Amino acid sequence: MPRRARAQKREIIPDAKYRSTTVARLITKIMSRGKKRTAENIVYGALETLGQQVSKDPVAALEQAVRNATPLLQVKPRRVGGATYQVPVEVAPDRGLFLAINWLIASAKARKGKPMKERLAEELTDAFQGQGATIKRRDDTHRMAEANRAFAHYRW
Repeated sequence: MPRRARAQKREIIPDAKYRSTTVARLITKIMSRGKKRTAENIVYGALETLGQQVSKDPVAALEQAVRNATPLLQVKPRRVGGATYQVPVEVAPDRGLFLAINWLIASAKARKGKPMKERLAEELTDAFQGQGATIKRRDDTHRMAEANRAFAHYRW
């Protein structure tokens, strides 16, 4: 974290096919070793499958899945008088989107035995329906924040 000025937020350019910034973020998160075309093929294939499974517009279904996976609260460690407390704080919208996309990709990678395109489509479908590993992770985060509600007065 810089000591002087805050880091500038970069403008996210929408993707070529759907003109959506969420899809563009998903593509750049999936991309590894600079292989953007491969990442685009994975995401676009997963979105087509998602659209067929939920019989809805793929981008709207993706937005709903990400919205379902986005946490509202999280805990941050705060050191007070030699003790470290897990203090619940609200999640900023950008941070929530970042966490939701990261959790969706991590859960898709954890599934084994299928191509990444299918694993991502299945995870997005589960998140759209409000179930799956990503939603469990969001619920665990909320549960931890709720359990540490007594330390909310240490918020800074």
